[in-house]
Amino acid sequence: MKCWMHILDDPDGLSARARDLLSRTGWREPPPGPRLATDFLQVRDHAGRSVRAPVMLAIRREGFEHRYGGLRYQVRNNYTFDGENHQVTRAWHYDLGQYVHEDPARGWYFDWFGEHVSSPVRFLAHTDGRAGVDDGGGKFLEIAPSIPALIESHALTDMVAAWDRTPLKLKVDGYALAQRISGLTSIPEAFGPTIRWRVSDTVAVQEFRHWSSQEPTRRWRAFIWTRGTDGRHQVEHAAQALQADR
Repeated sequence: MKCWMHILDDPDGLSARARDLLSRTGWREPPPGPRLATDFLQVRDHAGRSVRAPVMLAIRREGFEHRYGGLRYQVRNNYTFDGENHQVTRAWHYDLGQYVHEDPARGWYFDWFGEHVSSPVRFLAHTDGRAGVDDGGGKFLEIAPSIPALIESHALTDMVAAWDRTPLKLKVDGYALAQRISGLTSIPEAFGPTIRWRVSDTVAVQEFRHWSSQEPTRRWRAFIWTRGTDGRHQVEHAAQALQADR
């Protein structure tokens, strides 16, 4: 079926921006060796009992392997230090792990490798389609409404890596500042309950819920990028208006 084709062979559903990211930086690694199919796994349910993997878990986990297994791509990002823009590149690996857990609310989730950095965060995929992490608190924390939405967010991050990251010297809360910036268009393919992107030709805003199991409400944060003097002036004016209202 078409839905089982690997995303590099059939990027249907992705934006032109995300397709460009995969075509420029993506490749597929062959599986390291045979593995036991999810259908034959014994997993622990929420009560700790050993049960055979439920049908939906098998469908979603094997579907992830067929659609994304072995996928690699590079994402550029940037940061400002001493007034200068610095660019970094991170690799993402879409390889299944061995962890499976039942979600007390609904369904199941399983781990995959994710960003190739030293980090205590475990990347997860939920049987309801969401992408998430576990930061050590033993909970599924949504970071994107789907794996394609996560890829779309990476494509946007890569796109603005050559722009200027808004420096901390503005002395205002990034999320509050982001709310003051008008004239931006929402990107629906990278939009969900825990992540939002809004962009124009000169300003880009990523709003996201902080990945923390220690904060039940998961406060909103924001990153802001500008391109050229028009974008920088727009953000500076928004920061001045925000400070004046305090």
